[in-house]
Amino acid sequence: MVATSTVNRNSECLSEFADQGYDQACMDYEMEFWERCLAAPYLGAEVCEEHACQELARLLEGCLARAKASKLQCAHVLVPETLTQRVARDVLRLAAEEPCGLRGCVLDIRLELEEQQQRRCERLERLACDASVVPTFELTLVFKQDGGGWPSLREFLRIGTCFPPGMRRVLKLRPGFRLIKKKLYSSAAGTVIEEC
Repeated sequence: MVATSTVNRNSECLSEFADQGYDQACMDYEMEFWERCLAAPYLGAEVCEEHACQELARLLEGCLARAKASKLQCAHVLVPETLTQRVARDVLRLAAEEPCGLRGCVLDIRLELEEQQQRRCERLERLACDASVVPTFELTLVFKQDGGGWPSLREFLRIGTCFPPGMRRVLKLRPGFRLIKKKLYSSAAGTVIEEC
């Protein structure tokens, strides 16, 4: 997969990020990420795909970092070692089958939380990979919380000492995830769900 377009930094796209509460540095980083991913025609296909995979993994890690204090209400998010790289590879694999590749993707990032014997899905971010391209498919990425039993003794002793009430100390993610692909240009294609 080699793409040769640049990201459109139009005011409508940037104002959408600003409305969601992102600061200018965050918006610049996201735009630079997509420019680096999409504008590397001089690299071989394998090198370009590996570079895009690394950048996409960093973007997912940034999404989790931004969401931890705002939406997830926790101090730390523990991510299994290769989770973001595996997700990035699967996203690129699913995008390779599409007419516009990754440029036509809208990525909806969610987290399935388990609270008091109930499950709910919290939306973390929704990203359009290239605002200048009409989206051809939507990927919903669902990370899963690891309920993981009892807290460690160290965490038990720290409860309530340095975190505001109602804020979790640590949120741990499972190594598995779900990807749901929905084609936007064909009603007959249906939806593809992959559990990884």
